[in-house]
Amino acid sequence: MAAAVRVAPSAATRALKLLRTVQYTHPPSCPCHSNPGHHHHHAARPQIDAYAQRTWQTGRRGFASPMDPSQQKEYAFEMAASSIRFGPGVTQEVGMDFKNMGVKRVCVVTDPTVRQLTAMKQVEEALSREGVEYDIFDKVRVEPKDSSIKEAIEFAKPYKPDAFLAVGGGSVIDTAKLMNLYTEYPDADFLDFVNAPLGNGRPIDKQLKPLIAIPTTAGTGSETTGTAIFDLVAKRAKTGIAHRNLKPTLGICDPLNTRTMPAAVKASSGLDVLCHALESWTAIPFNERTPRPTNPIMRPAYQGANPISDIFSLSALRSTVKYLPRSVKDPEDFEAQSEMLLAATLAGVGFGNAGVHLCHGMSYPISGQNPGYQHAGYEVSTPIIPHGVSVAVSAPAVFRFTGPSNPERHLAAAEAFGVDVTNVKREDAGEALADAVTAFLAELGDQPKGLKELGFGHDHIDALVEGTIPQARVLMLAPGLAAELERERDQLRRLFEDAMVH
Repeated sequence: MAAAVRVAPSAATRALKLLRTVQYTHPPSCPCHSNPGHHHHHAARPQIDAYAQRTWQTGRRGFASPMDPSQQKEYAFEMAASSIRFGPGVTQEVGMDFKNMGVKRVCVVTDPTVRQLTAMKQVEEALSREGVEYDIFDKVRVEPKDSSIKEAIEFAKPYKPDAFLAVGGGSVIDTAKLMNLYTEYPDADFLDFVNAPLGNGRPIDKQLKPLIAIPTTAGTGSETTGTAIFDLVAKRAKTGIAHRNLKPTLGICDPLNTRTMPAAVKASSGLDVLCHALESWTAIPFNERTPRPTNPIMRPAYQGANPISDIFSLSALRSTVKYLPRSVKDPEDFEAQSEMLLAATLAGVGFGNAGVHLCHGMSYPISGQNPGYQHAGYEVSTPIIPHGVSVAVSAPAVFRFTGPSNPERHLAAAEAFGVDVTNVKREDAGEALADAVTAFLAELGDQPKGLKELGFGHDHIDALVEGTIPQARVLMLAPGLAAELERERDQLRRLFEDAMVH
């Protein structure tokens, strides 16, 4: 028998074996990038870990080339947010910002109330000091309607500004976003960009003019997002436009600008923060959303809960629970007011990428079909259900409904309210969170204890349901909501019934 021939390993093979030996026996200082057996490699977020597991089992990475895109689940998420500058007194820097951008002509957008405040005086001084020309539109309507948006657009078109500056709450910032959009697309029909099915859902396929947002309320987080909301009067529904290209270039968050908020406005704005955080935290995971976009430009701004948005949403929730009651009850508590402005911005980053769901979807017909309720503390001449109030009034019913979808997340949220969840059963997670929200609203004070206190009755439910169904942009992220229309309609009807009293 012939003797076995031993082949000497090549230099490359010897080097590879040596590297493997070093990797396992002498890992470098960063264990995550050395030994694959290190425990950090087993602590991946469940969503990403599940995706990796499917990839390993199928042997395919599942790139975005599906045979039937409508049936393919999402496989990626994106994070987009405005640049943020935070600090007391930073409003005075805005003139330098525009000068640094090379901007010569600015359209300043505000409302009649904010026009008289220190924030606007500082803005005018800052622009004048740097020699930046500006004109002011100060007719923004609180809770804007499509008619008030169109009036603002018609103001901006002939002025042809190089940039926009929004000084005010969410209504002002959202109006400025749409002024920016439609001056860049002067021939577009108003419904072209409005979210489907109420509008055509056309994507914004080019960059808009620079927009700087200076919020004077701590609530909407609109300074960070690509979303603008308004009432579409003909449909008796709230809707909007959502796209990353709508987001402001810069958000200047100056806590000194929120000190003038009345207590009622602080409470309502803060409840919007609360629900932004809760809804984005409990939204369906990003990789459960369908359809998978066939082109990245079609990926929606609201994508579902994801590992990055989770960080912002949970932090905002904890801050709101801690600081909102203090901010409302003590106008001199500057720490609480500053923390609420920061919480609003954090929540804006969270929900601006993860999205919201049922509280907001149901709120749009609640405010749009107002039977005549006038919320105390708002100095307006027409009936108004402030956005934060319309969102929070259904929250206990909503989280009772969504609890079974992800008990762990609902328990974590309840824990943020100070609930001891040690002995709470998983099947009671939704009830625990609903009770925590109800107690929080009662402690805050001056909040309606259900839809009945807003003037709604059981005879309004069908109209409220029909006003909610078109909110596909947010309903698609609602855990537990049926895809089949009649089942969805029945679920919404029961949710509104449950929200009548809490």
